[in-house]
Amino acid sequence: MPAGLRRYVEAIPGKPLPHGILGASCTTIEDVTEEQIHELNGVEWLALGCCPVRDWPDPCEEESPGEESPGSPPQKEFCRPVTEHAVPITVYTGAECSTLGWTYAEARKHAEASLALGEQQGLEAAFWRTKLAMEAIDLTPAAGPVSVAQGVAALEGCLAETYGGVGTLHVPAGVAALLGCCNVLHKEPETGVLETLAGNCAIIGAGYSALNTGPGNIPADPGTAWLYITGPLAIRRGPVDTVPDTAGASVNYRTNDRKVLVERTFVVGTTCTVCAIQVVTCD
Repeated sequence: MPAGLRRYVEAIPGKPLPHGILGASCTTIEDVTEEQIHELNGVEWLALGCCPVRDWPDPCEEESPGEESPGSPPQKEFCRPVTEHAVPITVYTGAECSTLGWTYAEARKHAEASLALGEQQGLEAAFWRTKLAMEAIDLTPAAGPVSVAQGVAALEGCLAETYGGVGTLHVPAGVAALLGCCNVLHKEPETGVLETLAGNCAIIGAGYSALNTGPGNIPADPGTAWLYITGPLAIRRGPVDTVPDTAGASVNYRTNDRKVLVERTFVVGTTCTVCAIQVVTCD
Protein backbone atom coordinates (compact mmCIF):
# COMPACT_ATOMS: atom_id res chain seq x y z
CA MET A 1 0.00 0.00 0.00
CA PRO A 2 1.42 3.46 -0.83
CA ALA A 3 2.82 5.31 2.18
CA GLY A 4 0.48 8.24 1.61
CA LEU A 5 -2.54 6.04 2.32
CA ARG A 6 -1.32 4.70 5.64
CA ARG A 7 -2.79 6.21 8.78
CA TYR A 8 -0.48 7.70 11.41
CA VAL A 9 -0.91 6.17 14.90
CA GLU A 10 0.93 6.35 18.22
CA ALA A 11 4.25 4.53 18.63
CA ILE A 12 4.21 1.01 20.04
CA PRO A 13 4.77 1.41 23.80
CA GLY A 14 7.46 -0.53 25.62
CA LYS A 15 8.94 -1.03 29.06
CA PRO A 16 12.45 -1.84 30.27
CA LEU A 17 13.35 -5.35 31.42
CA PRO A 18 12.04 -5.79 34.98
CA HIS A 19 15.29 -7.12 36.49
CA GLY A 20 17.66 -4.58 34.98
CA ILE A 21 19.91 -2.24 36.92
CA LEU A 22 17.06 0.25 37.51
CA GLY A 23 14.35 -2.34 38.06
CA ALA A 24 16.07 -4.92 40.26
CA SER A 25 14.65 -4.91 43.78
CA CYS A 26 18.13 -5.36 45.22
CA THR A 27 19.38 -2.01 43.86
CA THR A 28 19.02 1.10 46.02
CA ILE A 29 18.01 4.13 43.92
CA GLU A 30 17.93 7.65 45.32
CA ASP A 31 16.55 10.58 43.32
CA VAL A 32 18.77 13.51 44.20
CA THR A 33 17.19 16.74 45.39
CA GLU A 34 18.28 20.27 44.54
CA GLU A 35 20.27 20.31 47.79
CA GLN A 36 22.08 17.12 46.73
CA ILE A 37 22.64 18.04 43.09
CA HIS A 38 26.42 18.36 43.61
CA GLU A 39 26.51 14.61 44.27
CA LEU A 40 25.99 14.07 40.55
CA ASN A 41 29.60 15.21 40.08
CA GLY A 42 30.67 12.00 41.83
CA VAL A 43 30.82 10.76 45.42
CA GLU A 44 33.28 9.04 47.73
CA TRP A 45 32.93 7.13 50.99
CA LEU A 46 34.74 4.87 53.43
CA ALA A 47 34.19 1.23 52.51
CA LEU A 48 31.99 -0.69 54.96
CA GLY A 49 32.13 -4.45 55.32
CA CYS A 50 35.42 -4.97 53.46
CA CYS A 51 37.51 -5.28 56.63
CA PRO A 52 37.44 -8.78 58.16
CA VAL A 53 35.84 -9.49 61.52
CA ARG A 54 38.12 -11.96 63.31
CA ASP A 55 37.65 -14.19 66.31
CA TRP A 56 39.68 -13.75 69.50
CA PRO A 57 40.87 -16.95 71.18
CA ASP A 58 40.22 -17.53 74.86
CA PRO A 59 43.64 -17.08 76.53
CA CYS A 60 42.73 -19.64 79.22
CA GLU A 61 42.36 -22.34 76.58
CA GLU A 62 45.68 -21.48 74.97
CA GLU A 63 47.77 -21.93 78.14
CA SER A 64 48.73 -25.29 79.58
CA PRO A 65 48.85 -25.62 83.41
CA GLY A 66 52.33 -25.22 84.78
CA GLU A 67 53.79 -23.92 81.54
CA GLU A 68 54.93 -20.41 80.83
CA SER A 69 53.40 -18.68 77.84
CA PRO A 70 56.16 -18.40 75.23
CA GLY A 71 56.74 -15.06 73.52
CA SER A 72 54.60 -11.96 73.63
CA PRO A 73 50.84 -12.24 73.90
CA PRO A 74 48.83 -12.08 70.64
CA GLN A 75 47.70 -8.66 69.47
CA LYS A 76 44.38 -7.74 67.92
CA GLU A 77 44.58 -6.55 64.35
CA PHE A 78 43.12 -3.33 63.02
CA CYS A 79 41.96 -2.54 59.49
CA ARG A 80 42.18 0.87 57.89
CA PRO A 81 39.05 1.41 55.72
CA VAL A 82 39.76 2.33 52.13
CA THR A 83 38.15 5.26 50.35
CA GLU A 84 35.93 4.23 47.46
CA HIS A 85 34.31 6.44 44.85
CA ALA A 86 31.78 6.50 42.04
CA VAL A 87 31.84 8.74 38.98
CA PRO A 88 28.94 10.23 37.03
CA ILE A 89 27.45 8.47 34.02
CA THR A 90 25.27 10.55 31.70
CA VAL A 91 23.00 8.80 29.22
CA TYR A 92 21.16 10.64 26.47
CA THR A 93 19.04 10.32 23.38
CA GLY A 94 18.02 12.84 20.75
CA ALA A 95 15.20 13.34 18.26
CA GLU A 96 15.88 14.94 14.88
CA CYS A 97 13.20 15.73 12.33
CA SER A 98 11.96 18.23 9.82
CA THR A 99 9.97 21.11 11.22
CA LEU A 100 7.28 20.36 8.64
CA GLY A 101 4.64 18.28 10.35
CA TRP A 102 6.52 17.75 13.66
CA THR A 103 6.18 20.29 16.41
CA TYR A 104 8.62 20.96 19.24
CA ALA A 105 6.18 19.41 21.70
CA GLU A 106 6.00 16.23 19.61
CA ALA A 107 9.78 16.03 19.23
CA ARG A 108 10.26 16.55 22.95
CA LYS A 109 7.67 13.93 23.85
CA HIS A 110 9.31 11.41 21.53
CA ALA A 111 12.79 12.04 22.93
CA GLU A 112 11.64 11.84 26.55
CA ALA A 113 9.78 8.59 25.86
CA SER A 114 12.89 7.18 24.18
CA LEU A 115 14.99 7.99 27.24
CA ALA A 116 12.47 6.44 29.62
CA LEU A 117 12.55 3.21 27.63
CA GLY A 118 16.27 3.04 26.91
CA GLU A 119 18.09 4.70 29.81
CA GLN A 120 18.39 1.44 31.75
CA GLN A 121 20.12 -0.29 28.84
CA GLY A 122 22.44 2.66 28.32
CA LEU A 123 23.33 2.83 32.02
CA GLU A 124 24.04 -0.90 32.16
CA ALA A 125 26.38 -0.70 29.18
CA ALA A 126 28.26 2.26 30.66
CA PHE A 127 28.58 0.68 34.13
CA TRP A 128 29.79 -2.59 32.60
CA ARG A 129 32.35 -0.82 30.39
CA THR A 130 33.71 1.69 32.91
CA LYS A 131 33.46 -0.21 36.21
CA LEU A 132 32.93 -3.95 35.95
CA ALA A 133 35.27 -4.67 33.05
CA MET A 134 37.91 -2.23 34.28
CA GLU A 135 38.26 -3.39 37.89
CA ALA A 136 37.41 -7.09 37.93
CA ILE A 137 39.57 -9.95 39.17
CA ASP A 138 39.41 -12.65 36.48
CA LEU A 139 38.58 -16.04 38.01
CA THR A 140 38.50 -17.96 34.72
CA PRO A 141 40.71 -21.05 35.13
CA ALA A 142 43.65 -21.70 32.81
CA ALA A 143 41.69 -24.57 31.24
CA GLY A 144 39.13 -22.09 29.92
CA PRO A 145 35.48 -21.11 30.43
CA VAL A 146 33.35 -23.11 32.86
CA SER A 147 29.67 -23.99 33.06
CA VAL A 148 27.22 -21.33 34.21
CA ALA A 149 26.63 -23.03 37.56
CA GLN A 150 30.36 -23.40 38.18
CA GLY A 151 30.87 -19.77 37.24
CA VAL A 152 28.29 -18.49 39.68
CA ALA A 153 29.75 -20.69 42.42
CA ALA A 154 33.23 -19.27 41.84
CA LEU A 155 31.94 -15.69 41.83
CA GLU A 156 30.01 -16.13 45.06
CA GLY A 157 33.07 -17.66 46.68
CA CYS A 158 35.17 -14.68 45.60
CA LEU A 159 32.66 -12.24 47.05
CA ALA A 160 32.30 -14.18 50.30
CA GLU A 161 36.06 -14.01 50.90
CA THR A 162 36.06 -10.21 50.85
CA TYR A 163 32.53 -9.15 51.81
CA GLY A 164 30.16 -10.69 54.32
CA GLY A 165 26.92 -9.20 53.06
CA VAL A 166 24.53 -9.75 50.17
CA GLY A 167 26.15 -9.02 46.82
CA THR A 168 24.98 -8.50 43.25
CA LEU A 169 25.41 -10.88 40.34
CA HIS A 170 25.59 -9.11 36.95
CA VAL A 171 24.21 -11.27 34.14
CA PRO A 172 23.86 -10.49 30.41
CA ALA A 173 20.26 -10.97 29.28
CA GLY A 174 21.41 -13.63 26.84
CA VAL A 175 22.51 -15.87 29.72
CA ALA A 176 19.42 -15.50 31.93
CA ALA A 177 17.62 -18.59 30.61
CA LEU A 178 20.67 -20.74 31.39
CA LEU A 179 20.60 -19.69 35.04
CA GLY A 180 16.92 -20.55 35.24
CA CYS A 181 17.18 -24.03 33.77
CA CYS A 182 19.95 -24.97 36.22
CA ASN A 183 18.04 -23.52 39.20
CA VAL A 184 20.94 -21.18 39.83
CA LEU A 185 18.47 -18.33 40.25
CA HIS A 186 14.99 -18.25 41.71
CA LYS A 187 12.49 -15.48 42.24
CA GLU A 188 11.43 -14.73 45.78
CA PRO A 189 7.59 -14.83 45.70
CA GLU A 190 7.13 -12.06 48.24
CA THR A 191 9.75 -9.56 47.02
CA GLY A 192 10.20 -10.53 43.38
CA VAL A 193 13.98 -10.41 43.85
CA LEU A 194 16.06 -12.79 41.76
CA GLU A 195 18.32 -14.66 44.19
CA THR A 196 20.90 -17.41 44.22
CA LEU A 197 20.83 -20.15 46.84
CA ALA A 198 23.46 -18.22 48.75
CA GLY A 199 21.14 -15.21 48.88
CA ASN A 200 22.91 -12.89 46.45
CA CYS A 201 20.64 -10.95 44.13
CA ALA A 202 20.95 -10.69 40.34
CA ILE A 203 20.65 -8.01 37.70
CA ILE A 204 19.69 -9.23 34.23
CA GLY A 205 20.94 -6.52 31.88
CA ALA A 206 20.16 -5.83 28.24
CA GLY A 207 23.09 -3.40 28.23
CA TYR A 208 25.28 -6.12 29.71
CA SER A 209 24.30 -8.44 26.88
CA ALA A 210 25.03 -5.80 24.25
CA LEU A 211 28.66 -5.59 25.41
CA ASN A 212 29.52 -9.03 26.85
CA THR A 213 33.18 -8.16 27.36
CA GLY A 214 35.68 -9.46 29.88
CA PRO A 215 38.23 -7.64 32.02
CA GLY A 216 39.87 -4.91 29.98
CA ASN A 217 36.76 -4.84 27.75
CA ILE A 218 38.05 -7.71 25.61
CA PRO A 219 35.13 -9.27 23.66
CA ALA A 220 33.94 -12.69 24.77
CA ASP A 221 34.88 -15.69 22.66
CA PRO A 222 32.08 -17.17 20.50
CA GLY A 223 29.82 -19.43 22.54
CA THR A 224 30.83 -17.82 25.84
CA ALA A 225 29.72 -14.97 28.08
CA TRP A 226 31.08 -13.02 31.03
CA LEU A 227 29.48 -12.87 34.46
CA TYR A 228 30.46 -10.42 37.20
CA ILE A 229 29.75 -10.07 40.91
CA THR A 230 30.02 -7.02 43.16
CA GLY A 231 28.85 -5.81 46.51
CA PRO A 232 25.46 -4.05 46.72
CA LEU A 233 24.64 -1.20 44.34
CA ALA A 234 23.61 2.33 45.38
CA ILE A 235 22.47 4.58 42.53
CA ARG A 236 21.98 8.33 42.65
CA ARG A 237 19.66 9.49 39.86
CA GLY A 238 19.48 13.03 38.58
CA PRO A 239 16.54 14.80 36.94
CA VAL A 240 15.77 14.56 33.24
CA ASP A 241 17.21 17.51 31.32
CA THR A 242 15.73 18.52 27.96
CA VAL A 243 17.82 20.69 25.63
CA PRO A 244 16.74 23.12 24.39
CA ASP A 245 13.78 23.98 26.55
CA THR A 246 12.16 26.29 23.98
CA ALA A 247 10.81 25.60 20.51
CA GLY A 248 12.73 28.32 18.69
CA ALA A 249 16.13 27.20 19.91
CA SER A 250 15.53 23.67 18.61
CA VAL A 251 15.43 24.71 14.94
CA ASN A 252 18.34 24.93 12.54
CA TYR A 253 16.98 27.54 10.15
CA ARG A 254 19.56 26.72 7.46
CA THR A 255 18.28 23.14 7.10
CA ASN A 256 14.80 23.62 8.59
CA ASP A 257 15.46 20.66 10.90
CA ARG A 258 14.60 20.39 14.56
CA LYS A 259 16.75 18.69 17.23
CA VAL A 260 15.77 17.93 20.82
CA LEU A 261 18.18 16.25 23.26
CA VAL A 262 17.15 14.54 26.51
CA GLU A 263 19.67 13.30 29.09
CA ARG A 264 20.00 12.14 32.67
CA THR A 265 23.01 11.69 34.97
CA PHE A 266 23.50 8.73 37.31
CA VAL A 267 26.17 7.90 39.87
CA VAL A 268 26.43 4.14 40.42
CA GLY A 269 28.40 2.98 43.45
CA THR A 270 29.37 -0.48 44.65
CA THR A 271 31.79 -1.74 47.26
CA CYS A 272 34.69 -4.02 48.19
CA THR A 273 35.36 -6.18 45.15
CA VAL A 274 34.55 -6.96 41.53
CA CYS A 275 35.08 -10.52 40.29
CA ALA A 276 34.54 -11.90 36.78
CA ILE A 277 34.46 -15.30 35.10
CA GLN A 278 33.89 -16.54 31.57
CA VAL A 279 31.20 -19.20 31.11
CA VAL A 280 30.11 -21.47 28.29
CA THR A 281 26.74 -20.63 26.77
CA CYS A 282 26.54 -23.41 24.17
CA ASP A 283 28.12 -26.84 23.78
